[in-house]
Amino acid sequence: MTHYDLAIIGSGSGNTLISPEWDDRSVVLVDGGKFGGTCLNVGCIPTKMFVYPAELASAPTVSSRLGVDLRFEGVRWTDIRDRIFTRIDAISRGGRTYRAEELENVTLIEEYVRLTGEKSFETASGEVVTADQLVIATGSRAVIPDIPGITLPQVHTSDTVMRIDELPGRLLIIGGGYIAAEFAHVFSSFGTEVTIAVRSGGMLRHLDETVADAFTQQAAQQWDLRLGTAVTALTASAGGVTASLEGPDGPVEVEVDVVLVAVGRTPNTDTLGAADAGLDLHDDGRLAVDAQQRVLRDGAPVEGLWSLGDVSSEYQLKHVANHEARIVAHNLLNPGDLRSSDHRFVPAAVFSHPQAASVGMTEEEALVHADATGATVVTAVQHYGSTAYGWAMEDTTGFAKVIADRSTGRILGAHVLGHEASMIIQPVVQAMSFGLDAHTMAKGQYWIHPALTEVIENALLNLKTD
Repeated sequence: MTHYDLAIIGSGSGNTLISPEWDDRSVVLVDGGKFGGTCLNVGCIPTKMFVYPAELASAPTVSSRLGVDLRFEGVRWTDIRDRIFTRIDAISRGGRTYRAEELENVTLIEEYVRLTGEKSFETASGEVVTADQLVIATGSRAVIPDIPGITLPQVHTSDTVMRIDELPGRLLIIGGGYIAAEFAHVFSSFGTEVTIAVRSGGMLRHLDETVADAFTQQAAQQWDLRLGTAVTALTASAGGVTASLEGPDGPVEVEVDVVLVAVGRTPNTDTLGAADAGLDLHDDGRLAVDAQQRVLRDGAPVEGLWSLGDVSSEYQLKHVANHEARIVAHNLLNPGDLRSSDHRFVPAAVFSHPQAASVGMTEEEALVHADATGATVVTAVQHYGSTAYGWAMEDTTGFAKVIADRSTGRILGAHVLGHEASMIIQPVVQAMSFGLDAHTMAKGQYWIHPALTEVIENALLNLKTD
């Protein structure tokens, strides 16, 4: 049995907890997977490094109506792939080397572990480790649905599809969430024929209904979108994979080269043995934590046991994990001055075509809030094409939607669909975070003309607040 002052399970955002303040104390960092966690290796960073060349590849589809004749001649898949992962793998190796070999007070255990108590665990090789303080930051993994043939080598998750050796000519994506939307954009832009099977009636159903419906309509114009459709079996064929689908028109078969499973992610609490250790779990398997990121047992915080990121957060977002890591980093060192995480205004974006971004309440959530509080909700939708920059783009589909409390002007939420939505929404995130009402936000500052951010300014001005 080996004892440490601090144990961290997970080398993603958990890795950032090892600050100089721990130089004179013993720390163990544990990760049985690839060093650096999901975001660096298989998540937001490599996916966006694919999205950018996808944007370049898709330019000819919109340029001709503006009088610019471009031609798409194909992509060098392996060049794109190797450029991305040569850089990412080097960062992962460098981080591992730093923790494993350059810090005398840090021990790196590269094995999967299971909890044996509130602040103890056993490695796969049988070593037992205890600690004064333990941080669980084990993240999440792709959900694998129970479909016959799901283990075929041509079937991938987001963890593996970016490293395939050849660009597929035909791709089936199972799922309609943000992972499905982003990879549909990437592969279709590169020339792949994309089919998407979605069990529900639309894509991105977690977003505001106006945005989800508009995105679904645009998705159907770009990809072979099969709504209300389940994949019942996958069978190896001479050409790749035969996918059996059950949809509104009955059973059909689709021939593809590669299948991408994108039906969500599940927290890594089961593999950790969190339930066996008596820790509280949400219905979806997440660890239950309090506002200070302390793990709960029987509803009460366990002293010295913390968690952050996907394993405990309802937001599967790297910027949330980083925020929670900063809170845990402080609380580990300042037990008498605990800080709380701020999850009031968490923004998110889908880097597809078009982009979608959101912060705060959807309109549906705002109406429920209004019923509970007696407030009156007002909304305003401003189209990109109503602004000067939108005219220049001849944009006919992009829009921003802002939701506010009528009496106070307090911004309750915002949703953007269109070009660079992830950046267009940022001023609203700032306004909500610092308590600016819609009127002050719109009129209390300059808005650069003719920048596309005027779509936010005009949406705010059009809110019918008191």
